[in-house]
Amino acid sequence: MNQTGTPPATDFIRSIVAQDVKNNKHKGRVATRFPPEPNGYLHIGHAKAICLNFGIAAENKNGTCFLRFDDTNPIKEDVEYMEAIKFDIRWLGFDWGDRLRHASDYFDQLYTYAVQLIKSGKAYVCSLSANDIREYRGTLQEPGKDSPYRNRSREENLDLFHRMKEGEFEEGAHILRAKIDMASPNMNMRDPAIYRIRKVSHHRTGGKWCIYPMYDFAHCLSDSIENITHSLCSLEFEDHRPLYDWILDQLEVECHPQQIEFARLHLSYTIMSKRKLKTLVDNGYVSGWDDPRMPTLSGMRRRGYTPEAIRSFSDRIGVAKRDSIVDVALLEHTVREDLNVRARRYMGVLRPLRVIIKNYPKDQAEELDAPFHPGDPGEGSRKIPFSRVLYIEQDDFLEDPPKKFFRLAPGREVRLRYAYYIKCDDVVKDEKTGDIVEVHCTYDPETRGGSAPDGRKVKATLHWVSAPHAVKAEVRLYDRLFNKANPDSGQDTHGFTEFINPDSMTVLSGCFVEPVLGKAPPDVSFQFERLGYFCADSVDSDPDALVFNRTVTLRDAWAKIAKKKKSNR
Repeated sequence: MNQTGTPPATDFIRSIVAQDVKNNKHKGRVATRFPPEPNGYLHIGHAKAICLNFGIAAENKNGTCFLRFDDTNPIKEDVEYMEAIKFDIRWLGFDWGDRLRHASDYFDQLYTYAVQLIKSGKAYVCSLSANDIREYRGTLQEPGKDSPYRNRSREENLDLFHRMKEGEFEEGAHILRAKIDMASPNMNMRDPAIYRIRKVSHHRTGGKWCIYPMYDFAHCLSDSIENITHSLCSLEFEDHRPLYDWILDQLEVECHPQQIEFARLHLSYTIMSKRKLKTLVDNGYVSGWDDPRMPTLSGMRRRGYTPEAIRSFSDRIGVAKRDSIVDVALLEHTVREDLNVRARRYMGVLRPLRVIIKNYPKDQAEELDAPFHPGDPGEGSRKIPFSRVLYIEQDDFLEDPPKKFFRLAPGREVRLRYAYYIKCDDVVKDEKTGDIVEVHCTYDPETRGGSAPDGRKVKATLHWVSAPHAVKAEVRLYDRLFNKANPDSGQDTHGFTEFINPDSMTVLSGCFVEPVLGKAPPDVSFQFERLGYFCADSVDSDPDALVFNRTVTLRDAWAKIAKKKKSNR
């Protein structure tokens, strides 16, 4: 069973794993790993990889999954990111137990492996400049050229590599390269760099090292050291697989994991590049990595997305061999489905219009019964205050309504949810602007609970709050951060910012909510009836200044898309 409580969907990776277990490959073991680089926060695309790696491990008897930080580039890494990554994985519902590792745990062993390659004539120290290396590398149409340093003697290479380690050379003076084939059609096999000089202190090893392994070298060997059986990578690493296998073959390691590539998640109207997400943060386009408009797990959590919904979304989109773009409406649909079951119902008014019930006693107030969910009896109910002065939504009243407008209007009767029938008698307008500031109504005391004993019907039910009891709040309404379906299509790191949606966040400051929501914790989602799903903001909200984030609207674009596709079959 997977994290959503349903049998896992069959996909090509699970089929490979099942066949390997059946054939007793790797002695029947299944060991996966999730290897994030701690240079940013995890996003929804990482969630897919987390669910896949931890999910496959959990689905197989005695399966294991390692969390390994690829901390081979101390220039970009930060302990803040590591702690955030661990928090996000646990929040999603997964745990690595005692299998937390770092590539830096293996720096001594990786250095020994590099020396072994030099001794076997499979690696050499190259002293070309970065520009010359690019020129010698060739193009997709033309083969590369051998470095003039390619045939250095084993002794000279060993001496230079040792002196690189001891800090004798400046950054860029030398690199260690694998000696493979400069004419290979695969650019990754044209004598790739496997070690570089970086005179930067490492957050775990301090100043012990001034040379650091490259990702391709460290990754495959870390997999091997940890006895990983199936190394699951996104499709951009498909061309790196020959190098992955070459390194392990040359070193004749005992454990040679199988690298399998799958399509990463591409979501419409969304940026998935950590580099570009960092651009949004660094340049102030968003308030931080946890901005509720961001596709980061911290941002989605702050917005009110649940881990169950994200896991369900990962299961729903499945694992494919080729890239495609998933409609963000499917993610919103999945979140909406989840919250529809778990979110309690309350009432809030976002754009308030004052209503005076003229025939209700001025000093009277009463409590009415309202279910948290429609149809929930007993413990599923709450008390809501009702008084002479109420707030309704401005959109629920029109002085001169069109034909199909059934809500409140002069001379018209409507139902107040869980309360009474009210009828509009007149309006009060601002003398200067002519804007409606107040609506005067009468109520029928015989309709308590929302039904008329004489059987008369009304065509609209409005949500409301009692003005003397309501709590003032700020409400933030979120839309998609980008107004282009594929904002990440260009290569320019900053060009995508021209597609930022200027209306991605609307802040409403004069809202009112039921008094019980004055103590709403940030990790609890609820529905404002007729308005959408919301949660208290985990950063800015407090009892003296409530701030609510809208997670998702009630309108379901994906349901309409799916219905249309079904009808066209």
